[in-house]
Amino acid sequence: MSVSTAPIKVRVRPAMEADMPAVQEIYAYYVSKTTASFEDEPPTVAEMTARWQRIISRGLPYLVAVRGKVVLGYAYAAPFRERSAYRYTCEDSVYVAAGAQGRNIGNVLMTELIDRCTAFGLRQMIAVIGDSANAASLALHSRHGFYVIGALSSVGYKFGRWSDAVFMQRSLGDGDTTLPPAKRGRAKTKRGK
Repeated sequence: MSVSTAPIKVRVRPAMEADMPAVQEIYAYYVSKTTASFEDEPPTVAEMTARWQRIISRGLPYLVAVRGKVVLGYAYAAPFRERSAYRYTCEDSVYVAAGAQGRNIGNVLMTELIDRCTAFGLRQMIAVIGDSANAASLALHSRHGFYVIGALSSVGYKFGRWSDAVFMQRSLGDGDTTLPPAKRGRAKTKRGK
C-alpha cells in the first residue's frame, strides 16, 4: 500500500491554548522517534502551554495548520538569543504531524511564519536543524530561501549516537540593507498594509 503525497489543504491560524494537546502530541513524536529535536523526553502539555505563552507574550507568531478541527502541524518564532542586540533576529521551528509529512503543510506554515515575522519588524531568521541527516527540514528551509551558514559537529547525543546541529539563515524584509524600525511590532509593509 502506497502512502499519499498529495498536498493537504490546511488553514493556518494563531495557536490557542486548546491546541496545546495536539501540539504536544506532534512534538512528542519528534522527541521520541527522531533527532530533529535534541530533547530526550517529550514535554508535558503543561510545559508546551508554558512555552506557547512565553512566545505569544512577546508578540511573536505561534501558528497551527488545521484541517477542519484537526491540528496537522505548528510553527513558531522564538528569540534567537536573549541579549538585546539580537532583538531583530528570531529562530524558527516547524513541525508537521507524522502522518501528514511531505504533503505541503510545512511549506504553508513556513510561508505564513516568514510573512508574520517580517511584518513584526524582524530582519533575520535562523534555523537550528537537529541532525545533518534531517533531509526534510534542510529541504524545507532551502525552498524558503535559507542557506547553510555552518554546523556544530557532534553536539547532540541521542539514540546512542552523536548528531550535528546545522545552522541556516535567511533575511526578512530589508534584512541588513536598512536600519531597523525604532520599535518592533506590527508595521506597515511597503504596500501600505
